[in-house]
Formats: sequence, structure tokens, C-alpha cells
Amino acid sequence: MSYPPPGGATPPGDQPPSYNPPPGGYGSPPPGYNPPPGGDPYGMPPQTSNKAVWALVTGLLGLVCCGFFGIAGIILGGQAKTEIAESQGRLTGSGMAQAGYILGIVSVALTVLGILVYGVLFATGVISTSN
Repeated sequence: MSYPPPGGATPPGDQPPSYNPPPGGYGSPPPGYNPPPGGDPYGMPPQTSNKAVWALVTGLLGLVCCGFFGIAGIILGGQAKTEIAESQGRLTGSGMAQAGYILGIVSVALTVLGILVYGVLFATGVISTSN
């Protein structure tokens, strides 16, 4: 039997294969799939959280300059960690937020310890206000 049979029309059960592309085009995922983690691949790239940056800066300032900056590092670090976790990959900087948070705790603890040591030394008479 030659293809198509002589005489015109193709018999109904003997159709040639279709060369139409599958619906949706090539490279698109089947319907029902969620976008990949880490943000929208075609949108803007993830950005670093400003609160995470400021948490790190204030945590370092608290450690180097004045321990009271550490309070800001603790607050901003906690807020930044929550904000980054809820952003679904649009924000990054969780390491900076964690570092600022920890540095803030360390700086506040060292400041409190320094005040206590100074108070004990002053109370025992080792240091005094007069010459």
C-alpha cells in the first residue's frame, strides 16, 4: 500500500502524524507548578535588607564605640531576620542580620559588665573621684 492511497483521501484509521508543537511551547513547566525558590527568575534579583545592614553597623559600633548602640543592633537584627524570612526570597542578608544581633548582645553584655566592675571598684575604694 502506498501512502497516501491512490484515489485521494486517507482512510480514517491511517492518519499521518501531526507535527504541531505541544501546547505551552518548549521550556515552560506543566501547569500547577510553583515558581522556583529564590524569587522570580524573570523579575528583579533579590536585594539585601537595609535593616540587616544597619543591624551589622550598629552591632559593630556597639562593640567598638559605645555599648548602647548594641541595643539598636539587637532590635534591627531581630526585625531584619523576620523580614527576610517573610520575603519569600526577595530579600537577602540573614547572615548580616544574625551577626548584628549577636554583636549587639555581646556589646550590651560587655557594657553592663563594665558598669558593674566599675561600681564594685568604686564601692571598695580601689578607685575614687578625688585625687
